[in-house]
Amino acid sequence: MSQSATTAMRAAPDSTPQERAALGKEARRRSPRSGHAVYEPSADRPDPLAILEAQSAARVPELVPIRYSRMSESPFRFYRGAAAIMASDLAGSPASGITAQLCGDAHLLNFRLLASPERRLMFDINDFDETLPGPWEWDVKRLSTSLVIAARANGLDDAERARIVRTAVRAYREAMAGFADTGNLDVWYASLDADRLEVLATEQLRKRGQRKLAGSLEKARSRDSLQVFDKLTELVDGRPRIAADPPLLVPISDLLPDRERKALVRQFRGLLEHYGRTLSTDRRALLEDYRLADVARKVVGVGSVGTRCWIFLLLGRDGRDPLFLQAKEADTSVLAEHVGASRYRNQGERVVAGQRLMQATSDIFLGWQRVDGFDGRQRDFYVRQLRDWKGIAMPETMSPRQLAAFGDVCGSTLARAHARSGDRIAIAAYLGRGEAFDRALVTFAEAYADQNERDHQALVDAVRTGRLPAQELPGA
Repeated sequence: MSQSATTAMRAAPDSTPQERAALGKEARRRSPRSGHAVYEPSADRPDPLAILEAQSAARVPELVPIRYSRMSESPFRFYRGAAAIMASDLAGSPASGITAQLCGDAHLLNFRLLASPERRLMFDINDFDETLPGPWEWDVKRLSTSLVIAARANGLDDAERARIVRTAVRAYREAMAGFADTGNLDVWYASLDADRLEVLATEQLRKRGQRKLAGSLEKARSRDSLQVFDKLTELVDGRPRIAADPPLLVPISDLLPDRERKALVRQFRGLLEHYGRTLSTDRRALLEDYRLADVARKVVGVGSVGTRCWIFLLLGRDGRDPLFLQAKEADTSVLAEHVGASRYRNQGERVVAGQRLMQATSDIFLGWQRVDGFDGRQRDFYVRQLRDWKGIAMPETMSPRQLAAFGDVCGSTLARAHARSGDRIAIAAYLGRGEAFDRALVTFAEAYADQNERDHQALVDAVRTGRLPAQELPGA
């Protein structure tokens, strides 16, 4: 019998490593590893489109059609926006009963390059909008399924897809075993930087793949506030302002009449001031050395489209010393209905706390704040830099070998993130040294990729028949 998502097994605080390992092995009896292969939609499975519509009800109405349009483009794009659907499907599925802090949306594009405060280029998880404690298996299943969906889009056959998933899950399992034998501080200090990535590329990739990685690292280092400043701004009366690109980027001057705009700008100044109090004192001092120059509403991602997202242009020493911050609305996690509510009353703080716990190193400007909207509703936001050495994978250009290598680093990175919060010894003991869990997830990922294709087709049909609105953008 499987453990439910809300029934967590925990070792006593003073348990020995042997007792924690015994807990993991006992979990195998309660929930066999082979059972994770099973995915069968329940007879009372909620309508996936109804789940999307429920999310859209709380979003900016004029942006919702963009979300449906983006999700209808391909099964992979649909999957990126369907974390709530998958969370519903995973509820009640086999689980070891051992929990960890979850990303909640651990698909492969949420693993990427980013900068550490020490200006080292790192590889880590990036998106934590849905983070909550829950069954560690859910993140591994979401990653594995995303690899199958990407591999199908690339025309890879059954054997190639199975090898890619096995590689990623084995990397997770072996990394967790390594962390189980490691001291607490060593787990906390573990990270994957660009130098280590290049070593891994030499070991796993041919020359072409190594050159592609080198190009990606160089490109990521060029993507900073000055680069986005040159891309997104223009001079207006001699002053830098965010350039309009509606509906994806709309300056506040084009969004509201003067009186309402001035009131909202005052509100944003207050947001920045109060958000700064969630930073450490040194970083707060750095923030206070900038002044707000402009604000714009931005459409971001796929699943996040329609949530309220603002970008702030701040200037420091002069007009060529920019800092771009992004304030993104944080709503209740899609996991909460299935694993329980967050301990944090502010959903922005939930996101920030989860990110700081799971990432090896986090953005120096990562913080949160609550804002009273003009409609009388309070909304929570988290704030971070808009762009700071960020590089995203392009799975559509990856060979089978490259996709497997990428899955490998994603799997080990996810294990490190889970090891920081979950019982790494119990999880490692549950997984064991054999490939039972690896094989199970190959079967699960294929079955859930089939489900994702059916759900994507349902969205395409709903857009075609007019049940759901979609807006195609110029050049899309």
